[in-house]
Amino acid sequence: MGRQQVDESVRMFFAPGMAHCGGGEGPNTFDALNALEQWREQGKAPTEIIASHLTASGKVDRTRPLCPYPEVATYKGAGSIDQADSFFCAAVRH
Repeated sequence: MGRQQVDESVRMFFAPGMAHCGGGEGPNTFDALNALEQWREQGKAPTEIIASHLTASGKVDRTRPLCPYPEVATYKGAGSIDQADSFFCAAVRH
């Protein structure tokens, strides 16, 4: 399979800071099922999945985009570091 064929059929999203079975310091609540349904039923592959971090009282205190590997959430350089719209998905440069 070439990269284009893989990109059309497989996406892997890491959730940095999420504990193994949920929780953790990073954003850990997200709707992967909706992203999968949109891809399967409407042909719209996910380019990011917005995740939220909830406090112990259930309040959202941080959001971040989860990016398809090998991309990572990259800060735009302006805006709140606790808001997903201050980030974009980009390939890691080595």
